[in-house]
Amino acid sequence: MTLELTRRISVTLGVLLVYRLGTYIPLPGIDPSVWDQIFRSQAGGTLGMFNMFSGGAIHRMAIFALGIMPYLSAAILLQLLAIASTTLRALRRKGEYGRRIVDAYTYSLTILLAVFQSLGIAIGLEGVSNLVADPGWLFRISTVLTLTGGTMLLVWLMSQITARGIGNGVTLILFVGVVTELPAAIAGILELGRLGLLSNGPLLALLVTTVALTALVVVVERARRRLPVVFQKPQRTQHWDLPVKLNNAGLMPTILASWILTVPMLIAYVFAPDWASWIASWIASQLGEGRPLFFIVYAVLIVGCTFFYTAFVFDPDEGAENLKRHGASFPGVPPGELIAEYIDRVATRITVIGAAYLALIWLIPAAITSSLIVPFYFAGTSLLIVVCAIIDLEDHIRGFASVRPGVRRP
Repeated sequence: MTLELTRRISVTLGVLLVYRLGTYIPLPGIDPSVWDQIFRSQAGGTLGMFNMFSGGAIHRMAIFALGIMPYLSAAILLQLLAIASTTLRALRRKGEYGRRIVDAYTYSLTILLAVFQSLGIAIGLEGVSNLVADPGWLFRISTVLTLTGGTMLLVWLMSQITARGIGNGVTLILFVGVVTELPAAIAGILELGRLGLLSNGPLLALLVTTVALTALVVVVERARRRLPVVFQKPQRTQHWDLPVKLNNAGLMPTILASWILTVPMLIAYVFAPDWASWIASWIASQLGEGRPLFFIVYAVLIVGCTFFYTAFVFDPDEGAENLKRHGASFPGVPPGELIAEYIDRVATRITVIGAAYLALIWLIPAAITSSLIVPFYFAGTSLLIVVCAIIDLEDHIRGFASVRPGVRRP
């Protein structure tokens, strides 16, 4: 193990330790025992999902309760705005200068979202009897400053992992949040089995399904479609393989699908007139978690968002232009517009596989969660986070370990 790799691993472990300590520092001004009772009564739904991603910080109502979700929301919003804004798209092509400007926009939007979310949390906590010791604007201001500061500290910590540690900071923060909650979840399931509330059959089915889905994620995330490329050099011709991931969209389609499904329902509840309120209630009941229509609509949205997002990040015309600039082409494909058509055709076929894969990874855990009473939120998104983080970490470690002593890593 090289000295550089040892140093980076030490930095990463130190940052993650600070993150874990922050999930145990409670928010000032609330009664932890009262909040614990409220959380346990609501832990099986959306609150349990966000608690798993926050590493248990919501259960303890800690200073890191918001996690990095405001940052992720800000990054997603800017990516969506870049579809309609030529200015944002141009910034992304300006290299390091453009990246810094986009990062500044992301941080500013992160602070804005964190302030609004923390203010909403403070007002919601004040509405619970015996939870807040001294309700009022002083409590609201302190809650906003504490939770917003916790989010920005996490954003800085994950940037330190990316720059000075090993692996991707965002992925590792999410990974640690999910993994640290797994032992308690597994213990809860085993306790249900011991008490006879969960039979051996569902337990075995849950274990087999988890192992099978993990193997599927590993296979698909490691799989590459290799496109043969020919480089025309003055003295010789070089052949190369261009690897293309089967899942180019990552986790984004599942997040976009959740937004598309949730935001219209929230707008309908808030702004719908009285005569249309029963329509909003009926739609909400049909799209509730575990209902057949919910599975169908969510799966269709995941597939559609996969094609939409892949088309945004993967431009066939730009790819064809880059190949032409470097004097490269595909064997048997004439140069010009046919190169872009070939790239588009291959990308479409790959996206079909990626969309089906993401829909399957989400549908199976959602069906299990709705049919079995399990004390944790078993989601395909958390499975993807864990497996992809391990794969990415392994690749980084192998890359640093393969560098010879005295050779600077690019």
